[in-house]
Amino acid sequence: MQNRADPIPFILYEARPAGSVYRRVGKRCLDLVLVALSAPLSVPLILLLAAIVRLDGGPGFYRHRRVGRNGREFACCKIRTMVPNADAVLRRHLEDPALAEEWARSRKLRVDPRITRIGYWLRRSSLDELPQLFNVLRGDMSLVGPRPVVHEELARYGAARGAYLSVVPGLTGLWQVSGRNDLSYRDRIALDRLYAERLSFALDLRLIFRTVHAVVSGSGR
Repeated sequence: MQNRADPIPFILYEARPAGSVYRRVGKRCLDLVLVALSAPLSVPLILLLAAIVRLDGGPGFYRHRRVGRNGREFACCKIRTMVPNADAVLRRHLEDPALAEEWARSRKLRVDPRITRIGYWLRRSSLDELPQLFNVLRGDMSLVGPRPVVHEELARYGAARGAYLSVVPGLTGLWQVSGRNDLSYRDRIALDRLYAERLSFALDLRLIFRTVHAVVSGSGR
């Protein structure tokens, strides 16, 4: 986890910004190669998880509009982890001022009534995000980058907005391996800006390996 007195995660200390070739071509090539290599395992697993989630009568997948590079919107795909009437449940829950303040601060709730029983496990293992491999294949996302946000969240980025919009959002990134939900939203924005500035082949590989370890160990939240 990131040292709270240190604004730069240890994983970044040796990172050097990538040249234009990796940014323009190499990163996309890395994405396509790794998605292709993972397909024999990831595709059957995605279909199995979606089928299990459908047992409660709702859809297996969930799509939400997010903001990508240069402000282009795309449909971000995940395994559904919430009850089918999640929006209505959230509105009722946020009638509590304390919970409304928690939501406004981080856009997350530590105890979220919308999440299903299997949804908690999917989120903890990060397996709910596997369908985003299709977004990577389409070019909407990269394996590594800032987490895709909605327009309302992007307004909170302030001076870091340009950094977010300069790169393709990622399935994983710095905040996932630097504390994830234990970080404040301000920390998350700072990490997105740092990644955009220091993007490199070596950094992407390190973040991918760290993410695989987090998924295998079940330490995601």
